[in-house]
Amino acid sequence: MKKMKKTVCLGLVAAMAVSAFAGCGKKTDDTVYKIGGIGPLTGSAADYGISVKQGAEIAIEEINEAGGIKVGDKTLKIEMKFEDDEASAELATTAYNAVMDWGAQAILGNVTSGACLAVNPLSNKDGILQLTPSGSAAGCTEYDNGFRLCFTDPLQGQLMADYAKEHGYNKIAVIYNNSDDYSFGIKDAFKARVVENGGEIVAEEAFVTDATDFTAQLTNIKSTDAQVIFVPAYYNDAAYIISQAIELGMNLPYLGCDGWDGVLAQLKDNPNAADGSVFLSPFVATIEDEKVQSFVKKYQEKYNSSPSQFAADGYDCIYVFKAAVEKAGSVANADVIAAMVGLEFEGLTGSATFDAKGEPNKGAKFIEIKDASYVVQE
Repeated sequence: MKKMKKTVCLGLVAAMAVSAFAGCGKKTDDTVYKIGGIGPLTGSAADYGISVKQGAEIAIEEINEAGGIKVGDKTLKIEMKFEDDEASAELATTAYNAVMDWGAQAILGNVTSGACLAVNPLSNKDGILQLTPSGSAAGCTEYDNGFRLCFTDPLQGQLMADYAKEHGYNKIAVIYNNSDDYSFGIKDAFKARVVENGGEIVAEEAFVTDATDFTAQLTNIKSTDAQVIFVPAYYNDAAYIISQAIELGMNLPYLGCDGWDGVLAQLKDNPNAADGSVFLSPFVATIEDEKVQSFVKKYQEKYNSSPSQFAADGYDCIYVFKAAVEKAGSVANADVIAAMVGLEFEGLTGSATFDAKGEPNKGAKFIEIKDASYVVQE
């Protein structure tokens, strides 16, 4: 927990003593476990943050209704305060300070890589567990207190490059965001593995955050002999690219990454536009699994929408916190962080075992968009 200086109240008259000491630091409520959530609730990446928050809220309701977190002879209820960082590194630090001032005992976040990297040094200094549901940049787990539930950027790039090779794509075009750690990191790992696999990057086109016109990049790709386009970017960028490629008369297939989850909602005016595309994800709402379908039903009833992988990530993270605290038998920061190492977890996004580097050992799913639906490739 964030360290606070204790004020030494001396030299006060007896009549003022009670009120003076009442302001000397915060009283810790030992009946609750406070989780500070940080992610974009507004801005271009808002869908990710809102989904994480909503998935986490369902998990919190389930745990609290079932009795809470068991710590020794006590049972703690979970409370969460979720702050908007707009996927901004600067606002992320403000959000972090807000949840710490509230009394957060663990950090759910940040949702995006750049914001996560900005908060890492702060949470490390405070010695508080930070679990990112979707911050995939390599540096998100730089410190001993930092863990992630999702895949790393390098792993995503390598897996998609191997997928391309296995499916006969030897000449590949890439469109990536050169001002985003997430996109840039996946691109670099993908490119290196493609070359290692004997393939060729025939075009490497960049754009910047909040770009909406991809005509120039697509025109350059159209003049090559590319067999497929790899887009390591978020769903909104992918939707623009797919729509504008159709306008240019291009019909190449696409490969994506976990940031693609949500692309169909952005293509609602042309729902079949992304058919044939394949991206990486640990979860889709169509998986025939009792636990997954129970979550999907609750999410749809509560929020009137279908949950994305980010909602499932948020849900799983709350259960990871519960498992770590119960394994530790303590809410002390150092104990809970130590309990994360070697923790085995089974969730909506699959099985995971966390190592000392903060990484989850978990399997990946390749999701194909078919008839305007997400389908898990077997």
